[in-house]
Amino acid sequence: MGGYPYVRQLVISAKDLEKRSSAVTLSDMEIFVFPELMYALLLANLMSPRLWKWRDDPWFAGLAKMKPYRRITRVKQYIMDHYAFNLDLDTWGLTTKEREMNRFRGFIDEETLRKSNALFGYEGDKYYFDIDIRTHFGLNRYDSETIPYWKTETVEAMDAFIFKEGYTTGAGECVSLAALYAAALFVVGGIPLGNLFLMATPLHSQNYVDVDDGILTNNRRLVTKKMWCNGTALSAQARRALENEQVTIVAHETGYIHTINAEASIDPAAYESFCGKLRNFLTTPITDEILGNFLRHKRDMQRCFQLRHSIRGVEHYVPLEVAFQYEEGSSALVTDQTRDILLADIDMDQFVILRIPGRIVLNDLEAFIREASPDLRQPGDVTRLKDQFACDCLNAEWAMESLIRFCHVTPRLPEASTRKFQSAGEPLRITREMTREAIISRLESLRTVNPVADLAFYAYRDLNRTDAAPFLKAAMTRNPVSIAAAKALSDAELAPRINRLAPESIYDEAGRLAQPDEVWNFGRGDGVEKALLLANLLRERRPDLVLSLEVAEQSAVLKAGDLRFEFESRKGLKAQFWSL
Repeated sequence: MGGYPYVRQLVISAKDLEKRSSAVTLSDMEIFVFPELMYALLLANLMSPRLWKWRDDPWFAGLAKMKPYRRITRVKQYIMDHYAFNLDLDTWGLTTKEREMNRFRGFIDEETLRKSNALFGYEGDKYYFDIDIRTHFGLNRYDSETIPYWKTETVEAMDAFIFKEGYTTGAGECVSLAALYAAALFVVGGIPLGNLFLMATPLHSQNYVDVDDGILTNNRRLVTKKMWCNGTALSAQARRALENEQVTIVAHETGYIHTINAEASIDPAAYESFCGKLRNFLTTPITDEILGNFLRHKRDMQRCFQLRHSIRGVEHYVPLEVAFQYEEGSSALVTDQTRDILLADIDMDQFVILRIPGRIVLNDLEAFIREASPDLRQPGDVTRLKDQFACDCLNAEWAMESLIRFCHVTPRLPEASTRKFQSAGEPLRITREMTREAIISRLESLRTVNPVADLAFYAYRDLNRTDAAPFLKAAMTRNPVSIAAAKALSDAELAPRINRLAPESIYDEAGRLAQPDEVWNFGRGDGVEKALLLANLLRERRPDLVLSLEVAEQSAVLKAGDLRFEFESRKGLKAQFWSL
């Protein structure tokens, strides 16, 4: 492997080999153990020509003249149209707790994992116990030691889902979508990297975008501060992670902070600003409109309320749950100035003239809120509001606690006061004015002085710019899907079956390679990728078999004992010999 100017040749420690190979496969578990990888994936997407091509799409015409929020919503709609959310167990396969603990024993202990990682038993707040998290994800089909790989995808791997049966668009899991969102908001939407904070919880990943009052990305969707408390099913889904889980990682251009690490590299001032803005985003003063949204959110409470409405000068009453039912299919709402329009559409037989016993009149509670302007942070105001909630069918204490949680979510963020902050290295200093080529050049120049910049090239999968060992370690140890799928094939059938795959990589550029399971899942690969897929299958079947791969600009030759397999390649790799 000597003498090639673009092939890095370093003696890699076991720790660095593990971290760099994790940057290749990017499983949720690997990102939890090595939190630098979350931002490394974002940077890999920043370097991708696929993402920069979005700028040429007619959908983004005139984007530069739009205000930030409109630019962000344009990006959102593009992602909605082109990517589905995917979190099945079959795409990237399964592993075991024992295998992963043996791998990461020198980095983290199992008890810490149990407290903060979903795959090792963490179930968050009561919500996750109620839904039975293993059944929720389909893991109840396996023993308790089995866990999914759930690998995160680059934008190229997300695009490639269109080649997988059952998909008509690209796809990705929540970390993939969060990293894609952040990169797209910078490259296409023109949002500075400093305004983007990536957040991971044990069961979810999302971003906080520091624009206006703040925006959360939630898988493919966006949530504004106003939407956070609108009481709809979509907002309820978006609230789950921050309501029920601890934030384990916050990643930023300046570094990261992790709930289990004593040291943090994120800029303390940037983190303090983020924490304050997120808390403000999650806090909403109580108004009559917010009260109505709360009751839309807490449907089980609706049976304890009624609405008063004047019909031809006579007061009538209708159960609140009936009014909310009429919202469906109507542009009018119970919770705003269109209420009278909605109530006018309700059938007369739903109303009664006498006040319904045991129910609170929502109109009176709204009037109290408008006049008293209660502050939920003040005990006296809480007591007075609790008195308004008193009725036969409602526990006022529980109702008040639920309302406070609805209006004031306190995020469980990594505590800055207990961390030792240290520099993440030379600052990235990637600006909106830079071209793709300038960004790549900048990151290349930082590789020896900023660890995340170096890891970005491993996530980018460019073997003309990285050591081969991490990629090969990942290829030969963490690709179970192709192994399981090829079980029915004999050894002699493997090479012909692989040769029938489409002769094209999911990565367009020279030097960038897909992993074996990506080749199998998407039914295509360059000759080098096909050779590695074959090697992965043979290694599983015959662990003692001596395997080597010789690659050059236009060919890949796999030697397996006395057998020789030659594949045509268009990857333009510098001539290398890999012992597998």
